[in-house]
Amino acid sequence: TLKIVTMVYAGLVNKNIVAGLQANSCNAIGLTGADAGIITAHKRMHSSVDYGFAGDIDAIGNEMIAYFLNGNLTPVIAPITHDAMGQLLNTNADTIAQSLATAMAKKYKVVLLYCFEKKGVLMDISDEDSVVNKITASLFDEMKKKELISAGMIPKLDNAFVAIHEGVHKVVIGDAAEITKLIEGSAGTSIVHD
Repeated sequence: TLKIVTMVYAGLVNKNIVAGLQANSCNAIGLTGADAGIITAHKRMHSSVDYGFAGDIDAIGNEMIAYFLNGNLTPVIAPITHDAMGQLLNTNADTIAQSLATAMAKKYKVVLLYCFEKKGVLMDISDEDSVVNKITASLFDEMKKKELISAGMIPKLDNAFVAIHEGVHKVVIGDAAEITKLIEGSAGTSIVHD
């Protein structure tokens, strides 16, 4: 499975994104966490569950990322990390995005966008137009208690709140088709402090 994930994420998906950015005059470079030692991780360990080759992040090589940025290259990083001993690991993409944003926020004004197929965090999963414009940690907790947020959205929001509390300037969750509006803050769900 790890071989297939690596081929798809680091190969097909990554290079299609890079090609799309190049077509839009954005000089991009496709990477994984293993390239230039950008993201080191360890195999997830649990006393009763074998998570296979799932990885949890140990360190972000923000100096290498800054090197690419300073060279006018836009890194596109696939969610494949390494353990510095030759083993590739599949690491949660939302966690990678948060970890990269948090690391880079120490040097840059970072805006983190979580893009997916919904318009944002929905108050009612069956109503595409019930987007919550702004969500605080207390509202998030309330929505979890009332089971208004699905399981897949919880880790995304957990990561979003870590990012905002660790110095990321702005975090927005929304539809990839509205990326310009997400950047402007006129669409999606903004993650804000209480």
